[in-house]
Amino acid sequence: MKLNQEFIIHNRGGENLLIPTASSSFSGIVRGNKTMGAILELLKEETTEEEIISAMLAKYDAPSEKVTADVEKVLAELRKIGALDE
Repeated sequence: MKLNQEFIIHNRGGENLLIPTASSSFSGIVRGNKTMGAILELLKEETTEEEIISAMLAKYDAPSEKVTADVEKVLAELRKIGALDE
């Protein structure tokens, strides 16, 4: 999976934004925390959910269950708005 090219990642003062381009069917801005920002950065390149979870576990000192749940939640939201190419 990879981030759809119809979306742009922007970091503004610690706040991570996902902004659709004019060609996207989604209209709005998605705001997220550092976790979402890290996931979005990983989605710039082709990756898998398992690879994202592994990278997040290496980056953050958090329980595996929490990291997995956070990744699943972010990916579900991105799927819902059409921000992922799978």
